[in-house]
Amino acid sequence: MPPKKAVKEEKILLGRPGNNLKSGIVGLANVGKSTLFQAITKCSLGNPANFPYATIDPEEARVIVPDARYDWLCQHYNPKSRVPANLTVYDIAGLTRGASTGAGLGNAFLSHIRAVDAIFQVVRCFDDAEIIHVEGDVDPVRDLTIISEELRIKDIEFVEKALESLQKQTRRGGQSLEMKKLKEEEATVEKILAWLKDGKDVRKENWSPKEVYEPTFRKFASTQASISSYDEQELVEVINPLMLLTAKPVVYLVNLSEKDYIRQKNKHLPKIAEWIKEHATGDPIIPLSISFEERLTRFENDAAAYEECKKIGTKSALPKIIVTMRQMMNLGSFFTTGTDEVRQWTIRKGTKAPQAAGVIHTDFEKTFIQCIVFNFDVLKELADEAAVKAAGKVMTKGKDYVVEDGDIILIKAGAAKS
Repeated sequence: MPPKKAVKEEKILLGRPGNNLKSGIVGLANVGKSTLFQAITKCSLGNPANFPYATIDPEEARVIVPDARYDWLCQHYNPKSRVPANLTVYDIAGLTRGASTGAGLGNAFLSHIRAVDAIFQVVRCFDDAEIIHVEGDVDPVRDLTIISEELRIKDIEFVEKALESLQKQTRRGGQSLEMKKLKEEEATVEKILAWLKDGKDVRKENWSPKEVYEPTFRKFASTQASISSYDEQELVEVINPLMLLTAKPVVYLVNLSEKDYIRQKNKHLPKIAEWIKEHATGDPIIPLSISFEERLTRFENDAAAYEECKKIGTKSALPKIIVTMRQMMNLGSFFTTGTDEVRQWTIRKGTKAPQAAGVIHTDFEKTFIQCIVFNFDVLKELADEAAVKAAGKVMTKGKDYVVEDGDIILIKAGAAKS
């Protein structure tokens, strides 16, 4: 009898379980954050300037998510209304050394980072005597270390306060189930604190379901997505409510000069790759030239910008940046289609059909009956819906169906109760 295949345990996701997630552009002052924000959002918000703290309050804008599937569906159905997916991006003011202790406008800036779900960390790798560097010279590894340490120090402060609060409660003692829960929660928070003090980011540990979700022993219908071991128990989040800065997914954006970006060479890149490998293994690194991206925005239209890229032998990094961030936040899409409207909806991967229906309208989640589903890849291969039906590829699914990225869905729901 052949040996059983080892079951690969999926890493428990940290962060809010919602679909409307936000990403923030973070970095030291004068590394190109506000200019990137303007280029990626194609808007005039943000405040690029050659001095620290030009941005104080965060700016917010939505970025259209590039997706060839959406473009194909719009061409196929030629709908009256076209609504692509979008990603919410914040331009957050620059950090500085000592921000965790309030230096600069540190406390306010760190609170803005707490409010987002993922981080674009911009690191400067270009020399320009006219653009000052808050640390005096260009040293991306030093800059990466400063930000990493500032975020971790602030997390230690958050966790120590949480632990102090728990210890006050557990000192009362007792053998009740509630006390047992508090002691387990205390043990988890102690482990988080030790992890941070060891110089590690929270997102890099494989936390168990019990550490992410601490079960209580009061049985009732939970609103959280079920974890098999605790289906009959209330699941109380332990790590996520701490809103830890180092728990958030990070995409590292290496800001090069236009010349270095076109030739894809820079003296700092190998050292940055080494630093990421040692301190943030697995996090994506994307080289770009923010000055080049800003220059592309000045062209009359996308076609003219494309011709400029073609002429100099390169392409914009922005589509890759947006798509990579969606992947890091574990986001996917489903579509609703027809001649009236083609729309791309954003969901967390692993979302079940009723919750996906709730993204369209909250009443649909409550009154969900079933959904008619076929995948985009099948439609593209067979060319039209009639052929998809003839091939038996249209499925009718119920409440337990997990929506797949690229599904085209028709929701059937009952009348909402008044």
